[in-house]
Amino acid sequence: MHRPALSVVIPCYNEAECLEVLHARVSAAARAAVGEDHEIVLVNDGSRDASWAVMQRLAAADPRLVAVNLSRNHGHQLALTAGLDLCSGAQILIIDADLQDPPELLADMRAVMTAEGADVVYAVRRRREGETFFKKLTAAAFYRFLDRVTDTPIPLDTGDFRLMSRRALDALLSLPEQARFIRGMVAWVGFRQVPFLYDRHERHAGETKYPLSKMLRFAFDAVTGFSTAPLRWASHIGIALFFLSFLLLIYIAIGFFTGSAVQGWTSLMLITVFLGAVQMLVLGMIGEYLGRLYVESKRRPLYLVADVAGPVQGRATLGYRAGQGAMGEPPAA
Repeated sequence: MHRPALSVVIPCYNEAECLEVLHARVSAAARAAVGEDHEIVLVNDGSRDASWAVMQRLAAADPRLVAVNLSRNHGHQLALTAGLDLCSGAQILIIDADLQDPPELLADMRAVMTAEGADVVYAVRRRREGETFFKKLTAAAFYRFLDRVTDTPIPLDTGDFRLMSRRALDALLSLPEQARFIRGMVAWVGFRQVPFLYDRHERHAGETKYPLSKMLRFAFDAVTGFSTAPLRWASHIGIALFFLSFLLLIYIAIGFFTGSAVQGWTSLMLITVFLGAVQMLVLGMIGEYLGRLYVESKRRPLYLVADVAGPVQGRATLGYRAGQGAMGEPPAA
């Protein structure tokens, strides 16, 4: 089987209005970099617009385009995992469909990879055009908080936009966890990784697929997937409250022996509510980790492929593709 020099993996969700522009720009960038020896893998993550129909039409016209239709909306990180699992290139470019990350930077990223002898060239956002002050502020705070609490150093101000070697991708695909934070997982696998500064553009069309609720879930996955710090914080809070309770006991004993009565019940209720809130917080932290263990114990495929258009060369080692079986196994006789 011929392995193309380059695979471009693009997860998509409700991106029908920009797919043709995306395909044209990515194809031009790939041709400028490696000629015709490339493949483009579009992953339709359960879109509710005409994305899959557009992908099928593009795949029929371009023999280097592979379109993968997942059975439902699995989420950005699992859709990206499906594309990475099914691609076959010697080098792999990860890019989102909204065109905020310019595909025209591919040639420069390949040049950096060659010059530095790197396995990963990760794009660092120097500027973020077209984003609100709140989004920029929360993103900057998230990356710096993550850097403080995680056991694995994760580069600041980076997304999934990056160029990887095949051996780095194979190492990434050996990690089977369900709650995936791919930029953290890429950092964890190691090898030589170098930054590439760029200016992020405004979205070509549509609106962000990461509202506040998804951003918070993404942050929880990142922290719980790469750090046990919240569990340590729970222990520290418990120790601090123990000493605080001991001081409060001394205060009550002094008041009892000196004959000064404790007035009202407001302070008592305040302490009760505070302790109850802390207990619920600690239980919630523990629950997050127990929930991850529960999900991982099921060992379900990470994604389910419903349909494919175009020449797929990769095998679904982490997911299920009809006719192939689960987790890369051959189909039953």
